[in-house]
Amino acid sequence: MLLLTAFIWGTAFVAQSEGMNYVGPFTYCCLRNYLGAFILIPVMLFLRKGGGENPHKKSFQLKETIIGGIICGVVLGFAGALQQIGIVHTTAGKAGFISAIYIIGVPLVEFFLYKKKSVMVWVCAFIAMCGLYLLCVNEGFKIGRGDLIVFISALGFTVHIMVIDRFNEKGADGVMMSSIQFFTAAVLMTVCMFIFEKPDLSDILSAKYTILYAGIMSSGVAFTLQIIGQRYTDATSASLIMSLESVFAALSGWLFLREVMTFKEFSGCALVFLAVILAQLKDRIKNTSEQNKIQGEAYEKTSE
Repeated sequence: MLLLTAFIWGTAFVAQSEGMNYVGPFTYCCLRNYLGAFILIPVMLFLRKGGGENPHKKSFQLKETIIGGIICGVVLGFAGALQQIGIVHTTAGKAGFISAIYIIGVPLVEFFLYKKKSVMVWVCAFIAMCGLYLLCVNEGFKIGRGDLIVFISALGFTVHIMVIDRFNEKGADGVMMSSIQFFTAAVLMTVCMFIFEKPDLSDILSAKYTILYAGIMSSGVAFTLQIIGQRYTDATSASLIMSLESVFAALSGWLFLREVMTFKEFSGCALVFLAVILAQLKDRIKNTSEQNKIQGEAYEKTSE
């Protein structure tokens, strides 16, 4: 699920950049968030139609889902808007690299929350950052206005990942929480849109295909897969997998838009893939050893 999330986000980067040629960042974020919210309503109703859960447990989950959705929506709304604004004032390469700083941000936050991380996790994060630098940064790296804005948005996405992890642990409904977060973000962006921009229907219609793709696929589908997928892995491993969005963005440009990729960029892709594989192998080895230990103990008891 997280790998598919990264793929959708990577391919949606072209749509986001193209959309800025027609509408402002707040208008774009407003419309894509509304689309993401509405597309999930029939999905949510279909998945919850069966019922059969404990009423008290369902009530508790509903409370956590609503709270989690609102908090995620506030964080996602401003982080997404800042990213859109930053893209206008910086290069795509720098934006891609800076946005991936959550690879380091997530384990750092978990460390300060007293969740110890192995040395391998830090090694994987460092390898991934090196790979993203080779992949995305093609010129002298200087911090400008746009770079700073994208950096702040990356901090927001770090918080977003941690909030999802927190409310998943509390048993929140993933699809409902995703829908609530998009409605919350959309309302916030609506206010910002009318304050800072002058939305025009003809401009919106010109950007309709980019907004539809970002709203349905990147928002509605990918962010929901992120919430559900994070239930089955820790936040640090999730951030590493989702960092593949930059790799998919570069590869899709190379395959479908005939953009030229240098040896340095291919090397960057390879390093990010290596980091993700190493992070997942660590978990698989740990799970296998635990299973072998349990089976060994069970065998000893049977022998006795």
